Amino acid sequence: MRGINKVMLIGNLGKDPDMQFLEGNIAVAKFSLATTETFKDKSGKLISQTEWHTIVLWRGLAELAQKYLHKGSQVYIEGRLKTRSWEDKEGNKKFATEIVGDNLIMLDKRSEGGVVSSSPEGLEDMGNIPTDEDGAEILPF
Repeated sequence: MRGINKVMLIGNLGKDPDMQFLEGNIAVAKFSLATTETFKDKSGKLISQTEWHTIVLWRGLAELAQKYLHKGSQVYIEGRLKTRSWEDKEGNKKFATEIVGDNLIMLDKRSEGGVVSSSPEGLEDMGNIPTDEDGAEILPF
């Protein structure tokens, strides 16, 4: 049996997406996402715990994130965990665990119902995106 590496998060962007283009004009966007869990402790006091996640989006999803998402945007991200390592200038080994997003749903009121998914061929046309009568974006995926 093969393993499963699946992450599903709903949270708010901690900063605007940082967009870069790699060799071959491949777009990659990175941003932080805050997820908050609220619960009551034994005494009934309401406790909130926030976790910060680094999200990485590629190609068409990266371009859409850069165009439509901003600090504070609420999104649903579906993807997989990816850990990478490197050595810093002092020779210390560093690690980073990131969520590589495969699907994105924009949850802000004006983009309600806007589902964005990656596809193997990427997104070719980043021009005008039509909307329905409620203002939700109609995306061709």
